[in-house]
Amino acid sequence: MHHLDPELLSLLALDERAGDATDMEHLRTCGTCAAEYAALRRTADAVRADPARSALVPPGLHVWAAIHGELGLDESLAQDPLAAGQPGNVDQPGTEQQKPGMLRAKRPGRTPGAGLWLAAAAAVIIAAAGITWAVTRQAPEPAPLAATELEPLEEFSVTGTAQVVRTDEGARQLTVELSEDVAQGYQEVWLIKPDLSGLISLGTMEQQTQTFTIPAEVSLDQYPIVDVSDEPVDGDPAHSGISIVRGNLSS
Repeated sequence: MHHLDPELLSLLALDERAGDATDMEHLRTCGTCAAEYAALRRTADAVRADPARSALVPPGLHVWAAIHGELGLDESLAQDPLAAGQPGNVDQPGTEQQKPGMLRAKRPGRTPGAGLWLAAAAAVIIAAAGITWAVTRQAPEPAPLAATELEPLEEFSVTGTAQVVRTDEGARQLTVELSEDVAQGYQEVWLIKPDLSGLISLGTMEQQTQTFTIPAEVSLDQYPIVDVSDEPVDGDPAHSGISIVRGNLSS
């Protein structure tokens, strides 16, 4: 079987008008091409996000302090190794300098710095994954700006919830939770005007609970409806017209 050209799949994932009816039929019936398209679409959705909101930032000094305390490390390791050389910090004498995240295997003759960098790598991984429980476990859940129950449409029986919160950085995030995934294609999350005259795609939903960033210029007063649709793998960026659940956000 001849599969679709990777360049054509990339164009379709970018919502470009490309290919003909034969290509679309192949994409609909070929599992290999459909899987590649879905992966490219997820990547395209990810890079559409505002880089200023998604950029990784170095962990603060409090992250290392919490990890140091939880692991019961020696006082000689109290300084955050990732902060070495930064203003207000002095490098430990005799400590081997190494780029953050570059963890080398321990060999005979390695200095005690190997244990230091192992702990440093753990700090970076924990911070990047957002699971610094030692620091955040006492932080209260942010109060929702708006929320709604998601009710099934037509022949569907799926239920769910949608909630908007504001992050510490000021961004608004919509978290959608569904009871199950029943889409024949893939699930896409939309914000829609009450008269259905306008809609905005927030991205595809790859799991039962997922969070999306709402663009700063979007008014929830104008787009209060949360809609999750069943989208066929056909390269068409428009709403399929098949809504699984829907709800109206209210504060």
